[in-house]
Amino acid sequence: MKLSSQSSYTNLRNLWSNARWTLALTWSTSRGLTTGAIGSYLIQSLVLLGFALSGRGIVNAVVNHLSHVTRDFYDLFFWIGIGLIVTIFDAVSRFSIRLFIQRLEDEIDLKITADILSHADRLELSYFENPRFQDTMERARQNPANKVSQFINSTLSAITNIIQGISLIGLLVLIDYLIVLLMLPIAIPYLFYQWRLSKTRYHLEYSRATKRRWTQYFLTLFTNHHSVPEVKILGLGTYFKQKFYALMCEFRDQDRKLYFHSFAVNLVFAVVSIAAAYAVFVRVAFRVVGGILTVGDAAIFGGAAIRLRASIENAIGAFTDALEQMLYVSNLIEFLNIKPQMNMNDGLTIPSGRGEIEVKKVTFTYPGSKEPALKDISFYIKPGETVALVGENGAGKTTLVKLIARLYDPDEGSIWFDGIDVKELSIVSLHSKISFVFQTFGRYEATVGENIAYGDLRQVMDHPEKIEQIARLARVDNMIQAMPQGYDTMLGRMFGEFTLSEGQWQQIALTRAFARDATLLILDEPTSNLDARSEYELFSRFQEIARGRTTILISHRFSTVSMADRILVLDKGQIVEQGSHQELIAQGRHYASLFRLHLRQMNHPMIR
Repeated sequence: MKLSSQSSYTNLRNLWSNARWTLALTWSTSRGLTTGAIGSYLIQSLVLLGFALSGRGIVNAVVNHLSHVTRDFYDLFFWIGIGLIVTIFDAVSRFSIRLFIQRLEDEIDLKITADILSHADRLELSYFENPRFQDTMERARQNPANKVSQFINSTLSAITNIIQGISLIGLLVLIDYLIVLLMLPIAIPYLFYQWRLSKTRYHLEYSRATKRRWTQYFLTLFTNHHSVPEVKILGLGTYFKQKFYALMCEFRDQDRKLYFHSFAVNLVFAVVSIAAAYAVFVRVAFRVVGGILTVGDAAIFGGAAIRLRASIENAIGAFTDALEQMLYVSNLIEFLNIKPQMNMNDGLTIPSGRGEIEVKKVTFTYPGSKEPALKDISFYIKPGETVALVGENGAGKTTLVKLIARLYDPDEGSIWFDGIDVKELSIVSLHSKISFVFQTFGRYEATVGENIAYGDLRQVMDHPEKIEQIARLARVDNMIQAMPQGYDTMLGRMFGEFTLSEGQWQQIALTRAFARDATLLILDEPTSNLDARSEYELFSRFQEIARGRTTILISHRFSTVSMADRILVLDKGQIVEQGSHQELIAQGRHYASLFRLHLRQMNHPMIR
């Protein structure tokens, strides 16, 4: 799992490659909107020249009329008409730019968000457990559509200002070429400094990814209903606020320095360039007095020179902003370039659903860990068998079932499902045969019916009668009927006003697992939050629920474990015992020791 660093994205070659990627993305998103935006900017780029020419023509026509050079008003009305047309084009192009860019941003936002979600869905679980990947994903999620649209907007704005500048230079050179000789030496260092400032801002923001996630974490502690009670009881609010405030102050102080540097350089450029423009304007004024230039030349020179200065400043600002946005877009490209280690759809389809599992000499080590979580694990589960995994915390139980479900791949060894190596199976096909209740099960902000239907979206979602049948099978229908709107009750605190206890949420999660017609049922601590009555009601029908399915149970409750046909005992990543409950008790080894501890904890008479 290789993740890139920002250094590979800040050289000009990669920036050009990323710019082409962004332009291709924009063009493929909407050719019509892109064409409209480009056309509107091109019209806008010629507006200044039109204003300058019409202004010059109007002034000269008025002077000629007052000087009795001509007695008709043809030239005056002609240039006034040109000015009117240019003004209309100016207004229309401005409104058009706003319309096309807004629409384009919406379309890009839709496409990019869909691409991010689709790509995240293809990546393996191990990525999401990697802090570096979390930073990469955090950067990619920082409003990427806005960065793309800003890049397009800034690029077109830079081109517009460049065209405006060239057209104004062409006009001004005819009046006095000295303006160009003064402006260019001022503009070049300003361009390089603005680009350096843009890179500094980007690198600073890039380095903040982990700290940004910390600020979001602290905000979550204050706003999530799961964490708020403990934060209040333990009096942690002030401590967490101080840590949050310290990070935000660090960001503020860093940004303040950048703001000051940007202000100082912009101010210097503005003062020097304005002084240069007015120095040349004085020269032009004397040439008008000397009869070398016309009054119209003088009238447009002052305004055109100042607009040229503004066009140069705007072009440099837009150009460096486009490059800066490209640096941020590179974060999105970096995320999308992360290659899944497994292809979800490639591979064989499971021909039949028997639920036969064979694990052969499997070893697995988590990235960053020195000790393997599992070492040389081998066992066989026949179709329809119920097997329990028992062991202390950290023994490797949950890791093992995640490997069987191919949420990870083993470092060594192989896992076979229905006689086929899982690496040769399509992951989509494999997962369609597995129902998995995780220890940290999902609490979906949805109706009760939807929470159950998520177990098999295609087969159950649009069939209320199937949802109710599954609920009755899991014996949760009475609990659901007692809710305010029954199966239509919205669960959770984010969008609804009704939530469940931990035990009730777990019952819904178990019911969701039963909704899928899977050949393998994996239950990780399925009764950890259930009371004795709920646990009894569930497992009194367990044989009916699990009929025809291979079942793997992970539990610390021996009342649950004892129902298994066979028990595998794990210790420090290895299988140390296996057998039925009675056989393992009779052996008097690790399992029997755990069972005695359980009885002592329950104050059982046998241990007194």
